[in-house]
Amino acid sequence: MSSSSSYNPPCAACKFLKRRCIPSCVFAPYFPPEDPQKFMNVHKIFGASNVTKLINDVLPHQRQDVVSSLAYEAAARVRDPVYGCVGVISSLQQQVDRLQKDLDAANAELIQHVCNGLPVLTSTQPVTPAGPYHYVNQTWNRQNGSNSHGNAGGNSSGGGGWWWW
Repeated sequence: MSSSSSYNPPCAACKFLKRRCIPSCVFAPYFPPEDPQKFMNVHKIFGASNVTKLINDVLPHQRQDVVSSLAYEAAARVRDPVYGCVGVISSLQQQVDRLQKDLDAANAELIQHVCNGLPVLTSTQPVTPAGPYHYVNQTWNRQNGSNSHGNAGGNSSGGGGWWWW
């Protein structure tokens, strides 16, 4: 005997919570039955009722982003219960810092080769960019001579630097 309605498996949330998945289920669009771990992580960290409130409190076009953020944070918390996403961010920031140092060293070496053997600038002296820039208090500025501390036309904060006249 054939039925006119097709079978839709319950979403991962309803299956995990052992309830019937209704057509207006708030979880169904965001937690497909093929990815039960996604809901299990979100439920473990945030709780189903809190997730329902969060989803219902945002505009419909923002809900997918909210669920993606919750799922990412939940997965990070499951992997690292203490730091979660902050641990990932910290690790990436350290990588950026390390790469910036490598880039500075490569730029210094490049300038040395371009200048055909002139001494390499130290790590506290940045590589001089092309153009009418001034180095004041560890900051590059255009010809107006202002620095990052708001001092105009000079080096009044005592921070030493290069001037191109």
